[in-house]
Amino acid sequence: MSTRETTMSIDPARFWSTVMRSGEIGPGKAGGLRRLALTDADKEMRDLFITWCTEAGCTVAVDRVGNIFARRPGTDDHLPPVLMGSHLDTQFAGGKYDGIVGVLAGLEVLRTLDDRRVRTKRPLELVCWTNEEGARFTPPMVASGAFAGVFDVDWVLALRDDDGKQFGGELERIGYSGKAAVGGRSIDAYFELHIEQGPILDREAVPVGIVVGGYATRGMHVDVHGETAHSGPTPMDRRRNALVGAAMLAVAVNDVGWKYHATEGKATVARLVAWPNKAGILSEYAQLTCDVRHADRAVADQMWAEVKAAIPDCARRANVEMRIAGEWQFGSERFDPGCVRLIREAAQQLGVAHKDILSQAGHDAYYLSRIAPTAMIFTPCRDGISHNEAEHAELDYTSPGVNVLLRAVLARANR
Repeated sequence: MSTRETTMSIDPARFWSTVMRSGEIGPGKAGGLRRLALTDADKEMRDLFITWCTEAGCTVAVDRVGNIFARRPGTDDHLPPVLMGSHLDTQFAGGKYDGIVGVLAGLEVLRTLDDRRVRTKRPLELVCWTNEEGARFTPPMVASGAFAGVFDVDWVLALRDDDGKQFGGELERIGYSGKAAVGGRSIDAYFELHIEQGPILDREAVPVGIVVGGYATRGMHVDVHGETAHSGPTPMDRRRNALVGAAMLAVAVNDVGWKYHATEGKATVARLVAWPNKAGILSEYAQLTCDVRHADRAVADQMWAEVKAAIPDCARRANVEMRIAGEWQFGSERFDPGCVRLIREAAQQLGVAHKDILSQAGHDAYYLSRIAPTAMIFTPCRDGISHNEAEHAELDYTSPGVNVLLRAVLARANR
């Protein structure tokens, strides 16, 4: 790198002002955000993001599942690009930093390069992935998954939310049903900065986590079918309450999590819906969404087998039918050693304290790692609180990670 490049650093005040501006769009009820994918608030944020990107001199393209790509040309512009990115959608009761700091950190990298009039050999692209959270359309990370060839594009477009609204229809409604093909092109590398969403970095006062991989995660929807009946006179041996069957399975999943708790295993049911779900009548249908997570893939598979083994017993005890309606998995990936090395070298050059760490949450980077060299940078969040409106980050312990991102991306793009 030239002297000009080795002394470059971001404008922290500018970076944080974009984060704070984002935090005004789609406010929640307790100081955080509720900016669900493909809602009006999501459109407002997307529109602002594109404005920022075009002001930074980028050309913008949107693909068929709504992923936004802002491109900064390279001196050898025919070369595959280096991507940075994350997501701008949030949970129902989410914070102002999850995903958002990653996208806006990438924007600050592009702005900083423009400030210094630094051209990279390879083009750079900043991407905002659609519906990473999966809070409105499940499963999570479907748009980055489609880009990586994990999910079929038409299947993604056909997904429906709880109100029956279709993914593709909502893309059209907010004006983000793009024309660009989804994936199918060469990517040199992908870098994603994200808050840790765990307590390790904050507890140890380490500003940069170098993510070497993730917890193996296995998830599924389970449909439960029973029969409506009066909740009063119907004899217990004739009841086929789908809600009860789903609740039994929810407890069984939770028990699996506790069984493996000593080795940091986790298992839970995060969502349960039922119909008609009214007083005085037994529910004829229920669906639950569950997952298990463990750092050891073999242990995660064992936990998953135990969850599945509980299904027949819960169905028998509740006198209902259960079937797996859909499965997914991620997190078994290990990130690219070359990209990880660039992050480590950048942190060392900058004198930034860092440590290797595993991700326990899902990220778009998992799917990107299946098609391109990929690495992640974690920054701290207070007490590890996330997917909660109390989620909090500070500029002072976020900006070191953004400077590491800048240095690592620059080194990769000038190869």
